[in-house]
Amino acid sequence: MFQPQLGLKGSSSQTQIDDRLKHHPTVYEFYTDANDFTPNGYRHLYDAVQYVQAAGINKIVLHHPMKFRNYHSEVVAPEQNYPALYRFIEQSTEQLIRLADDLDVQVLVHGGYSGDEAQHMVDLYPNVAAAREAVYQRLDRFVRAGREHIMFENSIAPVFAYGHPDQEDEILAHHYRLAFDTSHCFIELHGDNQGLQASLRHLAPAVVHYHLVDSLGQTHDSLTLGTGKINWARVLPLLNPSATSIYEINLRDQNNCAEQLASHRYLCQLADQLSN
Repeated sequence: MFQPQLGLKGSSSQTQIDDRLKHHPTVYEFYTDANDFTPNGYRHLYDAVQYVQAAGINKIVLHHPMKFRNYHSEVVAPEQNYPALYRFIEQSTEQLIRLADDLDVQVLVHGGYSGDEAQHMVDLYPNVAAAREAVYQRLDRFVRAGREHIMFENSIAPVFAYGHPDQEDEILAHHYRLAFDTSHCFIELHGDNQGLQASLRHLAPAVVHYHLVDSLGQTHDSLTLGTGKINWARVLPLLNPSATSIYEINLRDQNNCAEQLASHRYLCQLADQLSN
């Protein structure tokens, strides 16, 4: 069975890194933003990864930036309608892949995000199927560049969402290395625990990384484990035991990972109960 591991997330800020490292995590996931892709920002990020590696952590994930200017980094965005956003996603992904190749770490790219903005971009295509195909073609290119260093995370949007068997079959047919955010799938399914469990079971062999996050199943709330409506006793046995994971939880203070630690304590207690 999947054994809970302490996976923590933070930026390349020295304060945040040191706050996480004092708890000796197994996994560190870097939150990145557009500033990390300037010449100085990229050097800082590169040095930060090496700093975490020097602390003995060899499981490191670089999370592609969520936003560029006023937009989410939606890979579905057509180049002709969003040229600056399109180029930023291309260039930042290329930079992350180069860093991952150099330092043997992982890159996580969102297959989509959510909301009216994403829907507007999807509406620029003839239909949802055409929008999904555009996403798959772009992700296929990223795979050819990133190979075993890149993975793709599920969205709460018409493209690249988990929770729908037919769409999951399409995704699996591309043989992507997957990141599975539990809250995104739960919200996509409007709080359906059985649907979440079916998706976890279906996709488990392809999943290499989990974002373990609780939710009430309606909005993107990113709750501490045990405070939402996800049935973790049913989820835990369905996780791929060879995958890495982090707790991607809203923090009251970005320089204090207390809510991530509370989530880990909750999951460890649950794992002990299930094994007895």
